[in-house]
Parts: sequence; C-alpha cells; structure tokens
Amino acid sequence: MALRLLVSRTARLSQRHLLKSPFQTLGIRVAGCSSVPPPESSDEEIVHPKDKKLFTPGPLGTSFTVKKSMLRDVGSRDEDFIDCVHFIRSKLLEIAGVSQAEYTAIPLQGSGTYAVEAVITTATPKTGGKLLVIVNGSYGKRMVKICEVSGIETIVLQGEEAQKVDLQSVENTLKQHPDLNGVCIVHCETSTGVIHPVEAVGKLVRMHTPNAFFFVDAMSSFGAVPLNLEGAQITYMVSSANKCIEGVPGFSFVLAEKKHLLSCRGQSRTLSLDIVDQFEGLEKSGQFRFTPATHAMLAFRTALRELAEEGGVIGRAERYMENRHILHDGMRKLGFKEFLDDTHEGYIITSFFYPKHPNFDFTQFYKHLSAKDQVIYPGKVTEADCFRIGNIGHLFPKDMEHLLKCIEEVLADMDIPTPIMEQ
Repeated sequence: MALRLLVSRTARLSQRHLLKSPFQTLGIRVAGCSSVPPPESSDEEIVHPKDKKLFTPGPLGTSFTVKKSMLRDVGSRDEDFIDCVHFIRSKLLEIAGVSQAEYTAIPLQGSGTYAVEAVITTATPKTGGKLLVIVNGSYGKRMVKICEVSGIETIVLQGEEAQKVDLQSVENTLKQHPDLNGVCIVHCETSTGVIHPVEAVGKLVRMHTPNAFFFVDAMSSFGAVPLNLEGAQITYMVSSANKCIEGVPGFSFVLAEKKHLLSCRGQSRTLSLDIVDQFEGLEKSGQFRFTPATHAMLAFRTALRELAEEGGVIGRAERYMENRHILHDGMRKLGFKEFLDDTHEGYIITSFFYPKHPNFDFTQFYKHLSAKDQVIYPGKVTEADCFRIGNIGHLFPKDMEHLLKCIEEVLADMDIPTPIMEQ
C-alpha cells in the first residue's frame, strides 16, 4: 500500500512539473507516453545544421550523405548489418590492394589507439617479446607507452621531429637486435605532418629481421596516401573510420597478414583487444563479439562508396593536395612559417610556428576562428610552439580559401598586420 502511494505521489509531482516546464510546448503527453514530435524542418536542417569546418587531423568533417546514413537503427545480429560489415571488410582490402587469401580486415570497436594497442598486445609474445619502435613524434611515443604499460621490452629509435626516419640508423639498429619480434612505425606522424618511407623501412626489416612482424600505424594516411602493403611487406596496418575515408568516430580497423595473425592465437594480453579472437568471430558468424558501433559502420559504408566515386586513393589525394597547395601559398603570404621545410611532400596536415608578434595569443586566435566556424588544432611538437591545420576530411579548395580569409580577419582584430613581421 505504501509503495502504491509513493508511486502515485511521484507520478502527480512529475505531471505537475512537466505541465509547468517548456517541454509542454513540444507536445509531450504524460498519460499516453507519446514521443516528442519531430520539428517541422527539412532533413538537411535536422541532420546538417550550420556545422563548423574542421581543419583537424580527426575527427573530420563529413558529407551530408554520410551523416544521413546514420538516421536508422539496425540490429547488430541482423542480416542487413552483417552484410554491411562484410562489405566494409572487403572494400578495405580492395583499397589496400591486397588479396583476401593473404590478408584480412578486422574492424575493432574504439578509436585508432585501440587498434594500435590491439596489434602490439596480440602480435607480441607474452614472454620474451621485444619490439623496435621508430619515434619522431607524439604518436610514435604513444606506441612506446603502450609497450611500457604492457611490460614489453622496447628498443626506441628516436629521430628528429622535423625529419623523416634515417634509414641508415634503422639498418644499424636492426643489425644490433636480430632477435626482435616486431618493428613499429607511424606512416604519417600527425603531430608534424612528416610522412615516412615505410616501404624502404619494410625492406630493411625483412632483410635483417625476417621473423619480425612489421607494424605500420597508417591512421592519418590510409585512403589518401598510396601505400603498397605487399611491397612494404607490412604484417599489420591500422587506421580509423574518422580519417581519410571520411567516416565518423566509433571504430578502427586492422589489416593483418593472415599467416602471422593466426600464429598469435592465445597471445593477447586482453580480452576485448584480442584481434585473433575478433577475426575468428567475424569469420565464423559475420558478427562482432561485443556491441559494435552500428551507426558509425553504416556511415562508413557510405563513406567507402564516396571514396570510390571520387576516384579512390588517387582521386582523394588530388583534392587533399590541392587543399594543401592553397593553404601553403596563402599562409606564406600572410607571413606564417611552416615547421617542416620544403623537402617534405606531405599533404595531410601542416604545422605552423606561432608568429613572433607581441599581440599573438594562440588561445585568442583559436577562439576567434572558432567563432567564425573555422576549427584548427593545437600543436603537438615538443621543441617549438606550433599549431596545426589539416587538409583532410570533407574540405574543398573553397573551404581553404575561406579559412585564409578568416585568418586574415582575425589577425586584423588582434592588431597584427599582414604579412606578419617578426618583432
């Protein structure tokens, strides 16, 4: 009886509160528990309000059709979703230019770092494992941190942040450590924009440590920077949905050489990041072991189709290179200096030094640009004050030109004349 009174009083209080609240205007009816009616707007207004332009390394801006793909619910065990997963896995191998007989694609819940950790902690033996990690930026350091947390012996080859990996140093290190189980490198070091010659590194790995796996973090390059997995003799490669393929955050993926992958059964230090178990589950039923990012994968399927329509990796690379060209010339005219010299040919993201002007304050610079719907990124260079501007995602030449115009306006608001003169 007491319980009934409590429920009755709670219901009356809830009704009185709702009748006095702004929600009443949305058509909520407590008694009937009806859902809120949708606003009378077009699909594009609902899904695609005035988004800010993201000049970042990810998450990135996406097309309206990619966003719209998520406007449906699908069961993770449903045949429709299983077909979606199969399509994604097949297309990823097609983009990579490798055969399904030798390689497999393994989608994994979580961000790109989850995939990096999954490979390292699955492919490295639990006892006696030893890895070489080639580092010249924040994301190489993250690999080292994963190894440290996992108790894996790590040889670190530290390079200069503004330079590509030194191949002679790589060869010398490989000769000194013939017992390595694996070699890890970041393809595009997103903290600076440096793109490493991973194919040359892969050949050295096979020459001097033929039994070691070669692991490439291609987070910010896969889908827009040509990479020959077989030519580079890459054993594992990882990337993420929300990078150059222009999907949304929610999952990452591993491209793995099947022979080595299957030799790692039982090695994983974790349950959820065991990529052998993940692979075998997908092969057996087409389903994930644990709840997948269904909406993100629906969006990714559309993103893959749009990549093909644009001309694949080459077509997308051409657009990103044009974006980069406009940014490079425009920022130079404004007086900004790049962190990397002109010997680098990367077109994914660009790091710029803070201008040496007393009125420049990055926080204010960032906020003023954001107020104009232009979102850039703080720097991650350890030896200099920099900020970053990405050329990737659903960005086009007109977007780069508009960004440059906004930057010039913000500098004027900060009382910084252009071209910027060092003071």
